[in-house]
Amino acid sequence: MTKTAFAPVSFTRYASDFEGFSKDLGDSFRRYGFAVISDHGMGQDRIDSAIDKAKAFFALPEETKRAYLVEGGKGQRGYTAFGVETAKGNQHFDLKEFWHVGRELPPGHRYSAAMPANLWPTEVPGFREELSWLFGALDGMGGKVLQAIANYLDLDRHTFESQVRDGNSILRLLHYPPAGFDGPNERAGAHEDINAITLLLGAEEGGLEVLDRDGQWLAINPPAGSLVINIGDMLSRATNDVLPSTTHRVVNPPPERRNVPRYSTPFFLHYAPDHLIETLPGCATPERPNRYPEPITADDFLAQRLAEIKLG
Repeated sequence: MTKTAFAPVSFTRYASDFEGFSKDLGDSFRRYGFAVISDHGMGQDRIDSAIDKAKAFFALPEETKRAYLVEGGKGQRGYTAFGVETAKGNQHFDLKEFWHVGRELPPGHRYSAAMPANLWPTEVPGFREELSWLFGALDGMGGKVLQAIANYLDLDRHTFESQVRDGNSILRLLHYPPAGFDGPNERAGAHEDINAITLLLGAEEGGLEVLDRDGQWLAINPPAGSLVINIGDMLSRATNDVLPSTTHRVVNPPPERRNVPRYSTPFFLHYAPDHLIETLPGCATPERPNRYPEPITADDFLAQRLAEIKLG
């Protein structure tokens, strides 16, 4: 059985009522691991233009798209074909293909080994410009959300700035093609995200569900012009699970929508590769002992999880 919930938190309050914005956002994260932000103000026309470029890429012939597969690249840049990624612990691959855009680094940057250069499809004019803009817009918004989270945790609001500076963040362009869906595969099997936080622009087609504490699936159908944001495993670990990384999935559509593709653009905001993930001040108490006493670098954590989802 699936139920629905989530009251959006307006981003206009970030400037006018930062304390209230932080509390409402943080309370949603603490309860569900997810929150919805309305009125994000990033410019819907520009967002639509970027998504149109993604759709144009996925419409290219299969052999053209496969030219952008990166051998040994763990799916971190360029194209990942349909039927590859598999949710952790799942036997059945997801019904999706995707493209990854990473952070652009100057030559000789100290993170270049961990963060390879981007690929840009020449077959779609304007792809690089529009998707680079979208990466930057979501990266900036993510920084503001992290300020609110830090404030909610009674930390200095700028706590996360140095931790995510030049972070190994990824913009994923997702395409779930139409299909019969008669087998056991789902568009995205039940999973948790690896990173610190994820920012997801509302998809045109529904299907996103969150596993609630009572074992029921909670449908997230955000209003137009909003962002769905969730806590990833890295930040959940750093907060000693005060802010939980919650299991979620994308279910297959009802029969009347089976011939309709689904597109979405999650932005996975990551720490810098050499950041040491350790429990934040105030998140471990006598009543809530530290569940993660051994620190781990963000890059090592990422490598472990990529192997688990068959991208390693």
